[in-house]
Amino acid sequence: MFLNCVSMAFRELRANLLRSTLTCLGMIIGVAAVIMVVSVMQGVSRQVMDDVSAMARNMIVIVPRREPGQDRRVPFRREDAEAISAEIQGASGVAPIAESYLVFSANGHEYETAVEATTNTLFRIRNWQIAHGRRFTDAEVNNGATVCILGQTVRKELFGKQVPLGATVRSGTFSCRVVGVIGTIGHSFVTNDADDMIVLPITTYHKRLAGNTDVQMINVQTQSAGQISPAIAAITTLLRQRRGISGLRADNFRVVDIREEMKTLNSIAFKLSLTVGGVAAISLLVGGIGIMNIMLVAVTERTREIGIRMAVGALESDVLMQFLIEAVILSLAGGAVGAALGFLGAMGIGNAISVPVTLTMEVLALGLGVPMMIGIVFGFFPALRASRLDPIDALRFE
Repeated sequence: MFLNCVSMAFRELRANLLRSTLTCLGMIIGVAAVIMVVSVMQGVSRQVMDDVSAMARNMIVIVPRREPGQDRRVPFRREDAEAISAEIQGASGVAPIAESYLVFSANGHEYETAVEATTNTLFRIRNWQIAHGRRFTDAEVNNGATVCILGQTVRKELFGKQVPLGATVRSGTFSCRVVGVIGTIGHSFVTNDADDMIVLPITTYHKRLAGNTDVQMINVQTQSAGQISPAIAAITTLLRQRRGISGLRADNFRVVDIREEMKTLNSIAFKLSLTVGGVAAISLLVGGIGIMNIMLVAVTERTREIGIRMAVGALESDVLMQFLIEAVILSLAGGAVGAALGFLGAMGIGNAISVPVTLTMEVLALGLGVPMMIGIVFGFFPALRASRLDPIDALRFE
């Protein structure tokens, strides 16, 4: 009986194909919108966590910030990083970073890029691998040698496909010799284009370019995740002492567990997906109302048919099942098409913003399970109405 009802439902829907298609349109739009939002946001969340793992493990970032009433941030000094390295237990690596943007020229090309002035420790903390050449030697860092390491984007902009080991790049009167090229780091939500940089020894930057010993950021890596919280507390105490902050005066720096920052970002992305998904889900409600409306029309149009079926022995449950199955098929058809379009749209968005998007079981269940529930909920009243028609009145209906 069930299969017969399904067969009859398909026959009736094919007989009014245009009307059936238009009825599914609201469901298609709603499911497609929800799946695009959910899939893209899931991809964003995965990308964020992957970025954290790729950037560093157990990393603490220390940055200066403005005090209330002040118009500038007080930078750190190299000595602050050295003090953290010497006095903080559990700190397995400390890297001071001085940053700026400069225009470099080489090989007949010019390109503006970020300058990351630091020590070799940063390569280990951030998991940067050398694709060609080498890192700085201790002597080069200590003596402020005019050497540099290029990111892949800078290498391509200045040298094309060449491996420029030994070449010279220049910014104004400053020039340095290329001793290495970092392997591709890639785009991410954390670093944007992480390959767009030139790395200098921090002593070289301070002596030859900056003319000071300012440090804009300090990266610290702990030996284990369990040491992060104690290290943050100890670093805060140490830096307050070194920066002359006493009593209830607010810190003029931030000590951040990078994992917590990413969890916050992840939470924001999740809440945003719920909000946008909720708005998109209104289309599902509209689609459900459309299905209920068209099923009520179908009941009215087929009143005599219902009367004949009941007159020859069909039960109320048979009629109820017949119209309920039609409503569910309409919903599932709209859900399936919407899920396919939504996933294709999510793939397109993912490719545009460099986010991996995959079809998960949760998304698939959303694309098919929700439309089925909507079909049952919104199709039940028309089906119930059809099943309760009086056979004699139905036969007399014109």
